[in-house]
Amino acid sequence: MSTSTLTGPATPSGPAGPAGPTAPEPVEGADGRPARVRSARRPKGLLWLVLRQNRGALRTVAVLLVLVVSFLIAVHVLLQDRVGLMQRTGCFTPQSWDRNVCWAQTGRVRLLTQLFTHVLQPAVTLLPALIGMFLGGPMLAQEYERGTVRMVLAQSVSPRRWLATRLAVPAVTVVLATAVLSALTSWVWWTDIIHGPVAFDPPFQGFTYPALGVAPIAWSLFGLALGVLVGQLLRRTVAAVLVSGAAVALAHGVVGVWRPFFWPMIEETQPFNNRMGGFVQPANSWLVERGVVLADGTRMTSDECINLSNGCADAPTSWGQYHPVSHLVPVQLVEAGLLLLLTALVVAVVFRRLTRAGV
Repeated sequence: MSTSTLTGPATPSGPAGPAGPTAPEPVEGADGRPARVRSARRPKGLLWLVLRQNRGALRTVAVLLVLVVSFLIAVHVLLQDRVGLMQRTGCFTPQSWDRNVCWAQTGRVRLLTQLFTHVLQPAVTLLPALIGMFLGGPMLAQEYERGTVRMVLAQSVSPRRWLATRLAVPAVTVVLATAVLSALTSWVWWTDIIHGPVAFDPPFQGFTYPALGVAPIAWSLFGLALGVLVGQLLRRTVAAVLVSGAAVALAHGVVGVWRPFFWPMIEETQPFNNRMGGFVQPANSWLVERGVVLADGTRMTSDECINLSNGCADAPTSWGQYHPVSHLVPVQLVEAGLLLLLTALVVAVVFRRLTRAGV
């Protein structure tokens, strides 16, 4: 066994020089080379504490994101392969559709499409509630319930700095994860679902709208902030989990009622269509309200027509108010702006309540 001796640099007073600070002895690895110092690259202080507290949630989010991304890519590749086969065999258009040849191909495309519309889209719609329940709700509720919040706030770190770091880590994680998820979900929907041969999936319907564009990002951030506030108010983990989910669901319902008015609707009149029941909106549009104009010029809604004994079948003209597919982005941007404003207000309330005297 050999050892290395580190000597100080020579000075005018002698070869070894007076006693003084010397360079630290390098640590050698198994191969004889200096080992890398990793501690300098690791987070320190408050950030290290918050990352350690959220390590389980971060790992769970990473694993789920990898699984969902793999699923979306697989659905896209398989749909592209099946649609290409249908185009080559004449099964893509109704004019050349042969039941004996095309039935199996159509069934496989329908199965892949339903996996996206009936499984993935509802899961993405529920994501903000799940984030509020299992990430936002327990965040401060556990600290209050265990009493650790008093110990944390008794340190040299200010309450605002501690809370800012505590919120920043899950918030950044939620934004990055939902941005990737939203981008891939929108890509598959625009590429394979809406233009596919078997799907009827308008963008404004219940489970489709919350899974596209900026909606998952804005709603997930709002769900996280609302869950944190609920946990701070209740200070009980189980209660915070349950109430956070209910609060996000209630917010979904309230915003859904006001969503048609986030952007000006298009109103049109057309001859009454007896076969289609009155007004016929464009494909993939969101029909908000419709009715008829009677022969005497009276304007009535569809609900008012139901109360008439003879209905409105004899009306010469029908009218409708709707959002075309081109309104999807403006409506979502207005809704996202409203949600971000509410998120900022909720976070401000959380910061205001967190004081040393009010712990």
